[in-house]
Amino acid sequence: MIRKRHFIFALFFRLTVAIAAPPLVAVDVGHGGLDGGATSARGRPEFAFNREFAGVLAGIMRGRGESVREVNFAGDIGSLAARPAQAAGSDFFISIHHDSIDESWLKPWLWQGTEQTYTEVKRGYGIFVSAQNPDLETSLLCASSMGAMLRRAGFVPSAWHGRKHLAADAENGVWYYDNLVVLYRTTLPAVLFEAGVIKHRDEELELADPERQARMADALATGIAACLFVTGKSARE
Repeated sequence: MIRKRHFIFALFFRLTVAIAAPPLVAVDVGHGGLDGGATSARGRPEFAFNREFAGVLAGIMRGRGESVREVNFAGDIGSLAARPAQAAGSDFFISIHHDSIDESWLKPWLWQGTEQTYTEVKRGYGIFVSAQNPDLETSLLCASSMGAMLRRAGFVPSAWHGRKHLAADAENGVWYYDNLVVLYRTTLPAVLFEAGVIKHRDEELELADPERQARMADALATGIAACLFVTGKSARE
């Protein structure tokens, strides 16, 4: 009976802490400054896509009462290692990116009088984890949770990453990318999220659509929150 009371008290205490201290998620904007990242099929820098979507994701999380730490939203952090360092003390780290493709798969075309390049063979999202991350178990769990929620919302992962990366959870679009600095130079569980392929002309337009951005961000936020609740990392001391 005493053990049962202790268990009930512990459970109540944990739930109270979880409610009082929502998870703190560090949302990182990939690239910035002199490095705009990839260039879309219509000539827009990846950083612009990354910052826009990261802002939508942060807004949805805050709207749910969760805490967000913005990292590199101004694009002024030059060091890759400095970005996860700024996230220290958070419960989870997600770096937002948009994908491209090797030049050998690109085709030329003219957009508004300027020569650009595009692809027709690659589209879809991708989620990456590093086996060198200090909390790989949570990183993998959250990555799969995010992917599952994205698929449930109608988004399709890209199988293209299987050409270069080992699958962690291919069904949900999760792949190993061990040498990504932002994933292993951290004390946090972390993922890098490629929202889609901006070199694909149709997907580029979809990725810039506010309704689609909100739907994708909502699925991501749900996946992260579910994972952190299950692992107990949503109850920070």
